[in-house]
Amino acid sequence: MTPAITLLTKKRIKHKVLKYEHDASASSYGLEAVEKLQLDANCVFKTLVVSTDKGTLAVAIVPVNNKLSEKKMAKALGTKKVVMAKSEDVITSTGYVLGGVSPLGQKKRLTTVIHDSAEALSAIYVSAGKRGLELSLSPTSLSMLTQAAFADITA
Repeated sequence: MTPAITLLTKKRIKHKVLKYEHDASASSYGLEAVEKLQLDANCVFKTLVVSTDKGTLAVAIVPVNNKLSEKKMAKALGTKKVVMAKSEDVITSTGYVLGGVSPLGQKKRLTTVIHDSAEALSAIYVSAGKRGLELSLSPTSLSMLTQAAFADITA
C-alpha cells in the first residue's frame, strides 16, 4: 500500500490498481507501463516535478509519449521560468523515488498542472507511488485531489 492508494481508499475515490513486473533496465518507466499493461500511451501520464524561478516546486502531469514544455509550464504557473527539479528535491518533497512519483499522497502538496488532453478521457493512468504500480482514475478525481488546473503544457 502506497500513500497514493491509501489516499484514494480513504477518500472513497473510484480507482483501480494495476501491477506489472518492473524491469530496472527500462529506459522509460511510463512507456514500460504502456507496454507491459498494454495501455494506450495517450492515457498514461507521467508525473514530473519542476523548480520555478521563484524557488518553489510544482508538478506537471503529462502523457508519457509527450515532452513537457518548460515555457508553457512556466506560463501555466504564472512564473517566468521552470526547469526540471533536482532528484534529491523531488524525493524530499514527494516522498517517492524517481520513476515511482505519484501525483497523489505526496509529503508536501505542490501546485499541480495536468495536461489538458486528460479532460477528454474517462480514465487516466498515473503512478501509484512505486515502480511497477499504476493507478487508473478519472481526471476529475485527480484534479480534485491535487487541486490541479488543466493546461496545454507539452511541447
